[in-house]
Amino acid sequence: MIKIGILGYGNLGKGVEKAILKNPDMELVAVFTRRTPESLNIMTKTAKVLSVDVIEEYQNKIDVLILCGGSATDLPVQTPKFVKLFNVVDSFDTHAKIPEHFENVDKAAVLSKKVGIISVGWDPGLFSLNRLYANAILPDGKDYTFWGKGVSQGHSDAIRRIEGVKDAKQYTIPVDEALKAVRDGKNPDLSTREKHVRECYVVVQEGADKARIEQEIKTMPNYFADYDTTVHFISEDELKKNHSAIPHGGFVLRSGKTSDENSHIIEYALKLDSNPEFTSSVLVSYARAAYKLCKEGVFGCKTVFDVAPKYLISKTNDEIRRTML
Repeated sequence: MIKIGILGYGNLGKGVEKAILKNPDMELVAVFTRRTPESLNIMTKTAKVLSVDVIEEYQNKIDVLILCGGSATDLPVQTPKFVKLFNVVDSFDTHAKIPEHFENVDKAAVLSKKVGIISVGWDPGLFSLNRLYANAILPDGKDYTFWGKGVSQGHSDAIRRIEGVKDAKQYTIPVDEALKAVRDGKNPDLSTREKHVRECYVVVQEGADKARIEQEIKTMPNYFADYDTTVHFISEDELKKNHSAIPHGGFVLRSGKTSDENSHIIEYALKLDSNPEFTSSVLVSYARAAYKLCKEGVFGCKTVFDVAPKYLISKTNDEIRRTML
């Protein structure tokens, strides 16, 4: 059994627990939290709920620690810190800062001889792999990625970190005309702003400065500054009634030529009822990979590009050759 620990028990942490229950080769040992442990009610009765303050005591009791914090402020600190103690997997999704995050995690992982797999999920993650495959197959071509319509956990979390914000949901919405032009093989040159719009639904604390909050959202680098962004201030009841679900999805396309006569379009699509539950399932599969790689003596920081598909699944190499190849 692969012994798993979860750090953080928000939507992502809850999804990881559900995913572990679907994988019979895994066992949840403990959930670590910054909240009062007694305030959490988890599904796995054999697992413990503990304060993050005692996490070091579990260094030899956990094979992989899955980090379920946010990319804005949690993971840049947590992943380099905890890879000193455990093999770790995170879902760091600030694309522009992935190289910096990789370097920070790698330095710590090399010293501790642990495996740290970063930026795991569907984008970055599965979409990243499809971009790489498509570029390798169609070197003469163009990449296009469209997200949504759906709730972005990372962007919603970034809004919630703004002073005066009580809760928020952010929807990423593809521009239909841009997506159609790509599928029609027109190979358009599209700016970031031309591909998506962002729509935010925000609940503020009493007396909060809405004008300041809206300005902070719309000018936030790496999240909203490059997009046409609409901010709606709504009540907490309205948020719960109309925006409680967490759907998402998207498309990765590459349009390219293999000769002057022949053009091709590669498209990979996801439609997700629950963004965090799906992301959690990807995290759990890469936790298995981290465990297997560690057993082979591999260490350092890795991304999805570094992990062979066979490490993700519980089947033997012979089984996957016979049933999937």
